[in-house]
Amino acid sequence: MANKSAISGLRILLGVSGGVAVYKAVDLASKLTAAGAQVDTIMTDNACRFVLPKSFEAVTCRPVFTSMWEPSLKGFEIGHISLADSADMVVVAPATANIIGKMACGICDDLLSTTLCACWQKKILLAPAMNEKMWTNPAVQKNVESLKVAGITIIGPEKGRLACGTEGVGRMSEPADILEKLIKMK
Repeated sequence: MANKSAISGLRILLGVSGGVAVYKAVDLASKLTAAGAQVDTIMTDNACRFVLPKSFEAVTCRPVFTSMWEPSLKGFEIGHISLADSADMVVVAPATANIIGKMACGICDDLLSTTLCACWQKKILLAPAMNEKMWTNPAVQKNVESLKVAGITIIGPEKGRLACGTEGVGRMSEPADILEKLIKMK
């Protein structure tokens, strides 16, 4: 387990995009909270199809944001800007090909992509997760390289058993490894 003081008191924005690895993001949120961070979670619509927002609320003791138009954003002047401004660091796990593409191209069509667009000056860690055929797609690799050039840190993906049952590169890094990488970025 990470040293609690390393990220204690930091406000971490956890972006959760829609892939089967969403279940690992709940564990990551729990580990970040246990290490003393305040975790604000934004889930895409597709992420909510894999795991309910209540799972993140339970492990972080914080509201979860899923829409630009939800009532829980009323306390913020401009929701996506307030969420971006309040974050000390940003983690996107799992980072699907879709959210990676949106980030690389500046596409803002939901709360997560809009907030991430406003976070470009923050320390950002992406944990990609997708099938190897998607990960090796030249367009995805171009987007990843573009984000690296912009200063975004990437962890993984790892080799192992994929959701489709085959072995390959595409598994999201383990939550403990993501936490350690985040601490090193601090």
